[in-house]
Amino acid sequence: MAPSHLPRFLACLALVVTVFASLPARAQANLDIDTPAITATRNAMAARYPQLEPFFASGAVGLTRDGMVALRDPNAIPLDQRATVNALVAQENRDRAALYREIAQANGHPEWEADIRSTFARRWIDRARAGWWVQDAAGGWSRR
Repeated sequence: MAPSHLPRFLACLALVVTVFASLPARAQANLDIDTPAITATRNAMAARYPQLEPFFASGAVGLTRDGMVALRDPNAIPLDQRATVNALVAQENRDRAALYREIAQANGHPEWEADIRSTFARRWIDRARAGWWVQDAAGGWSRR
């Protein structure tokens, strides 16, 4: 850099630093926020968990990259139980979608729903039990 450009460079650098320093800190969602709707949804999910857990353990059901659950291997479910498991997965996904939406709304930022979903997706996958199947960013399945 030529010495004659140094003052202009320093002035630009100072402007950039000033702009970034003046931006407000980005707010973060309170993922533990509670409302009656959130409590009801969490309670429904907790009540359903004992029914779903054996299918997570068998690999029939897995955690998806988008914060939902999926019927990963229908052949791992006896034929006479498939309709029940499909219904459980559908109910779980409805409640998960409602949970993400309600948390975003309770934080006063419905536009955060996608970010909240992504955060929960990472949490669910990070906390999956050994042997459960989880989906990676590319959509592939792997066993924890």
